[in-house]
Amino acid sequence: MVRAGSILKLAAFIFAFFLAVFLAFQLLEINLDFKLGSIMSKSLTANEGSTKPVRHKCGLSKSCPFGHFAFKMASGAASVVGPRICLEDKLLMSGVKNNVGRGINIALVNGRTGDVIKTDFFDMWAGDVAPLIKFLKEVEDGTVVMMASFDDPATKLNDEARKLIADMGSSVITNLGFRDNWIFVGGKGIKTKSPFEQHIKNSADTNKFEGWPEVLEMEGCIPQRQD
Repeated sequence: MVRAGSILKLAAFIFAFFLAVFLAFQLLEINLDFKLGSIMSKSLTANEGSTKPVRHKCGLSKSCPFGHFAFKMASGAASVVGPRICLEDKLLMSGVKNNVGRGINIALVNGRTGDVIKTDFFDMWAGDVAPLIKFLKEVEDGTVVMMASFDDPATKLNDEARKLIADMGSSVITNLGFRDNWIFVGGKGIKTKSPFEQHIKNSADTNKFEGWPEVLEMEGCIPQRQD
């Protein structure tokens, strides 16, 4: 005859066994739920992250219409940071590219294709204006001309150089002075004044930096030459 104590011990063992099995399944279910929730959370986060704002060429605020080149440019900052010129999402000139310098920085672009023809800079403080004049005279009709100041763009400019730039559509070049900030997009053979030009005078009363005006920035869409 089985003793009552043995039966109670067996019953307690069976109860403990089933309790352990139940707890194990509960823990497994919780763990699976946690992993599934983690996977779903990561999936949702990834999907949310994939919805990014549309980026336009050169970081413009909106895209350009068909038949236009997108551009964005900035003048130099005092004598510290050089100008920056971007066209069709291609950085043409900047301090990073190490192709900018004090004075007037110029990028020439094919008006039909948007391809870069040449970039150069001309020191208008300690340099000579003659190389700039030669450079401007050799620009071919239909070429887009992009210019940006850095430090001093005007001290060595003479009437001949100013007229050559004015003939490319500039309205400001005749008044450009010592340490003025200036950005301009024109063209060789243009018949009207360019709408793409900004200028700020070097003035002790309005300068943002000591001895220099604030940086100028401009963006827009240049019509592609069709003829």
